[in-house]
Order: sequence, then C-alpha cells, then structure tokens
Amino acid sequence: MNNVTLKQLRYVEALAQHGHFGRAASASAISQPALSMQIKDLEETLGAKLFERSAREVRLTGFGEEFALRASAILRAVDELGDLARASRDQLAGRLRIGVIPTIAPYLLPTLIGRLAESHAELDIHVRETMTPRLIQELSEGRIDTAIVALPVSEGSFTEVALFEEDFLLVRPQGEAGDPVPTSEGLRDRRLLLLEEGHCFRDQALSFCNIQSMLPRDGLDGSSLSTLVQMVGAGIGVTLIPQMAVPVETRSAPVCVARFAGPQPSRTIGMIWRKTSPLAERLSDVADAVRQAAKDLQKAA
Repeated sequence: MNNVTLKQLRYVEALAQHGHFGRAASASAISQPALSMQIKDLEETLGAKLFERSAREVRLTGFGEEFALRASAILRAVDELGDLARASRDQLAGRLRIGVIPTIAPYLLPTLIGRLAESHAELDIHVRETMTPRLIQELSEGRIDTAIVALPVSEGSFTEVALFEEDFLLVRPQGEAGDPVPTSEGLRDRRLLLLEEGHCFRDQALSFCNIQSMLPRDGLDGSSLSTLVQMVGAGIGVTLIPQMAVPVETRSAPVCVARFAGPQPSRTIGMIWRKTSPLAERLSDVADAVRQAAKDLQKAA
C-alpha cells in the first residue's frame, strides 16, 4: 500500500468525475494511455477493481465508490495544507479558484480581475463559470475556493457574505419604447423569455411574476442572457435581465429597457466559502474587491 501516490488518487477522482478515460486524461493534463496505466497499477497494488469498464462508459465499483470518497477527503486535506500556508502570509497570494454564475461572470469579472491584479499582484486567479448547484458541489468538494452567486444558498457548511443588491430590468422590442411598463401580473400575459432550467435567475424571474411553474414551450428558453435579448429584438417576446448586463447585452439589439413602476425585482449578490477553509479570513479581502467592482460598474452605467 506504500506505493499509492497522490497523483493516482487525483486520477481516480478525475475518472470518477468524468466517467470517461479521454475526458479524465484531458482534465488531468496527461495522455489517455498514461492515465489508464496509472489506474491499472493502482488496482494491482490494491488487489481490487476500482472501475467497471465498458465500450461507452466507466463507472466505479462498490469498492471504488468507497475508495473514491476516502481519496477525495485525503486530497482535500492535502490541498488545505497549501491553503494554510497561503493564509499565513501577510496578503493573499498564489492560486485562487473562483466560481461565478453565468449571469454575473461576463459583466463583473473584467472589472473584478483588474482590481485584484492591482491589489493582489501575486494572485493566480482561476475562474470557473457554471450554475449554482454545480458551484455548491465543487465548493463542498474543495475544487474551488469561493463562489460569487445569488444569495441565499442556505448551506450550513458555508459562510455567506452579502455584497450588493441588483435590480432586474424589463427588455422589450424597440417599438414598445413608449408603451406603459406592465406590472408583474401583466407579464403573465406576455411571452416571457427565460433562461433554461437550472439557472437561479430563471427562478427569480418566475418568482417576481408570481408564476409557480411554466410548461415547456419550444423556442422560448435560452442558454444565455445574450440569446434572450436577441430573441426580444426579433420580436419574439420580452425578458428580464440583471442591471449589470444591460450595457453589454442591449448595445447590438433593437430593444428598449425599462424599470418597473412598483417595487423593483432584485437579487442579492454575495460570496460563499467553506467555513473550514484556511483562507476564510483572506477571502474577506476578495469580497471587498467584488463589492468595489460592482460599485464601479454602477457608476459607469
């Protein structure tokens, strides 16, 4: 058992995550034959199979599932040793893995990364853009250090820090610029374009309109805010987008933007990180940078 290495444990984790030798090898930055050989050597050392192999997929055996769980715990502990060393420095330095949801990343990151580059020149920033459930999972597993999301996420193992509030604006075809702005109830009678299932922004828009659920309608769900705005410009319907997205997404589409007359729909943007993370105190500096980057965007709007 003394021959088991941390590299092999990372390869097991990658293969368990991707379920495919090629994708796991690419994620691990090695060749597929090399990954296959490392897994085979590990199985021979253990005297038991970790994976079931078929032509289409690779899956963990019963023993493999238990082994992968313990391997992940070991890898997280090793990673936290590095975090502990970084936390002992006077300021945050080295690799910082930040997760961001897609309705924030394209608009906030350019300003945020510029600020962090000025204030923390020794930081090596790695960005992971994906939806909230995936970020929560990756943060729990130690694959990212922190995430910028819409709050609350209500996970007891995370620290949540609210950073700023952001309004939602109504986007309509340019020809409706002079029309009265509908109420939230009135939007139920319009063709409301939404992001596809899984985006928290979709759920927030439905909540504002007091719509509990919507039956799937072909051609009305988009994978990005850009797609939704372009569809509005084509006269297909209306949509809601966060305020920080307006300058970027509306500049090339024949649309108009309006605020609602009543209480503004909005969301709270914040940062989350593991309560046990050695970087917890240092991440407050990053939170301050996010807050200031948001203020810069609001001033520029």
